[in-house]
Amino acid sequence: MSEKKRLKLISWNVNGFRAVLKKDFFDSVTGMDPDILMLQETKLQEDQRSDQIIRFGDYESFWNYSTVKKGYSGVVSYTRIAPETVTTQFGKPEYDGEGRIIRMDFEPFILFNIYFPNGQMSDERLSYKLGFYDWFLDYAQKLRDEGNSLIVTGDFNTAHNEIDLKNPAPNAKRSGFLRIERDILDKMVNMGYVDTFRHFYPEAVEYSWWSYRFNARKNNAGWRIDYFFVTRDLIENNIVKDSFIYNDIFGSDHCPVGLVVEV
Repeated sequence: MSEKKRLKLISWNVNGFRAVLKKDFFDSVTGMDPDILMLQETKLQEDQRSDQIIRFGDYESFWNYSTVKKGYSGVVSYTRIAPETVTTQFGKPEYDGEGRIIRMDFEPFILFNIYFPNGQMSDERLSYKLGFYDWFLDYAQKLRDEGNSLIVTGDFNTAHNEIDLKNPAPNAKRSGFLRIERDILDKMVNMGYVDTFRHFYPEAVEYSWWSYRFNARKNNAGWRIDYFFVTRDLIENNIVKDSFIYNDIFGSDHCPVGLVVEV
């Protein structure tokens, strides 16, 4: 019987790959030492990638890009463990075009790196965000119905509960903490997904995003909008070991969040 191995998964919205490269990105990654690193909001096109970021260390990279607008959205997943398959197109042109998802299939689970839409620009974008959530949960449910375990990580662009942001009352009518958005995360929990950080640390007050305005990060006036959600079986089968937030790592308006699994 093969010996089990602990893997560290890291998710980080870098708010522009070229920008974070100027802010000790590689030193930060070396310090975290992830087995799988998933980045959101790369803002890169395929021809803008340097050799330095296509492959570094012992990681292989898989990319998805926005085809509807340059310098927008985009995700990349780096992994030391070869996935069985990688999917970046899902047959939904209205969502595929923004380059928001990478699916990687591994033996014990399917791993999604997702940059969920931001709904603050307009009612149209809020509607787009809610539609994206609904479409993804339907898509994911089909995978679950086939017997798959899922890990869903990335920037969800929604704080779930009042403990997850510094100033809940003033933000109750702002996209990112609207009741209709929070209901989606409630729905995920009711569908059998577990917010891993809250599972391990139910009372912890930690954030993963801070506005660049008003010295928000210095004052720790933040939001927790970056998550690792897993299907409950991964908790019950003792595969998920820990979940954490690296709020001492800078370089973006988000900090990295992590998950430890044993497979």
